[in-house]
Amino acid sequence: MKVLFNADDFGLTKGVTDGIIQAHTNGVVQSTTLMMNGLATDYAVAKAKMLPSLQVGIHLVLTYGKPLSDDVPTLLNEQGSFKYTNTFKQMEPPNIEEVEKEWRTQLDAFLATGLPLHHIDSHHHVHGWPVLKEVVLALSKDYDVPVRYTDSLKDYPAVLLTENLYLDFYGDGIHKDVFKSLELYKGNSVEVMTHPAIVDDDLRTVSSYLDAREEELSLLCHLEIPDWVDLEIGT
Repeated sequence: MKVLFNADDFGLTKGVTDGIIQAHTNGVVQSTTLMMNGLATDYAVAKAKMLPSLQVGIHLVLTYGKPLSDDVPTLLNEQGSFKYTNTFKQMEPPNIEEVEKEWRTQLDAFLATGLPLHHIDSHHHVHGWPVLKEVVLALSKDYDVPVRYTDSLKDYPAVLLTENLYLDFYGDGIHKDVFKSLELYKGNSVEVMTHPAIVDDDLRTVSSYLDAREEELSLLCHLEIPDWVDLEIGT
């Protein structure tokens, strides 16, 4: 089975970025996804350019920080940041045109870095919001890249990065027996979502998921790969 360990939040802070690089150079992480409005986006881009073996996709954002595009007023709160949070499914659906405008701006900013675009996913899995399905499908087609699995896209296997997505390597689910869980999946490929990091002061200001990130980092650098696992997933 093909297994892809992807690290979310590249560029969120320098500590997150350095942790992801360590999980790649010393561990099993093969790819990461870059936040174009992170606190350390430019730092992450520079690091990625020095490490071409790390495949980099985009972590589309609608639930953190400020937008990159102008004139998306319905997406914002009074402070000019995105009004959506990790509980977005309980909120009113967004203006689809403004979401598409913002996400295309984020994608174009990624391409302007010169990094090859590996795939699309999103912060808090917001790209899996069913109301945004058509936007995601259009972005996948127009930018010619696959998308992280979500239930809303399961009927469109041609656009998916992998056939399955393993979300339990998180919090209490961080354990060395992760491959025993993955072995239960049917199909030919699965992505493991991870969040390794070196916790820094910036991260403490923007995330409640802290010490567990360092637990993830340690374990990702010490996993033993079973014979049945293929870590090579093509671009």
